Amino acid sequence: MLLAVDTSTQWIGLALYDGADVLGEVVWQSRSHHTVELAPAIADLLQRCGVRAEDLKAAAVALGPGSFTALRIGLAVVKGMALAQRIPVVGVPTLDILAAAQAVRELPLVCILQAGRGRLAAGWYQAARGQWQSKGGVFVTNAEELVEQIEKPTLVCGELTAAERQVFGRKKKTALLISPANSLRRPGFLAELGWKRWQAGKVDDVVSLAPIYLHVAEEIPA
Repeated sequence: MLLAVDTSTQWIGLALYDGADVLGEVVWQSRSHHTVELAPAIADLLQRCGVRAEDLKAAAVALGPGSFTALRIGLAVVKGMALAQRIPVVGVPTLDILAAAQAVRELPLVCILQAGRGRLAAGWYQAARGQWQSKGGVFVTNAEELVEQIEKPTLVCGELTAAERQVFGRKKKTALLISPANSLRRPGFLAELGWKRWQAGKVDDVVSLAPIYLHVAEEIPA
């Protein structure tokens, strides 16, 4: 049994996965209450699914980019559980979770997270060997700048405000917006990614595993 935890932004996601089924999944907007909500939510999910902490064999955690504080909280909880239960941990970049939820197409894909103060954290993906592969690193931009970079039909997925969706909508022939429902980061996809990496032996060191920060000294609102 694998527990998946994503606290990258205001949205928190949890999932339990056994390699064949997502036994439980919950996503909600915490609004910066990660510290008080995360641990009780994990306990509630385990109870609802009839799973004991002792049944967990691995954990997957979203590494960001995202909120400096929220990422630290999620990683601290996962590390604590991993050390207590002596289970391996797999870290997964948050934008990879968004990409994994999209049907693979012969079009470029850009995945987006809110980075605070009108900024967006984004990353490009392309189809390779039947799955999305990251193309380059994460960069900080805004809707106006990013839409100008889209010169050919491109899938656009992620956290966008209504105003930002209008900006991309001006280039609807090239900026192909994924619906809000399909842009929600589902922890079930984090669980699947984590499971595959765990089964392949690609686990991380629990002590040294660290979040992906865009601005080390600058807080991004949770």
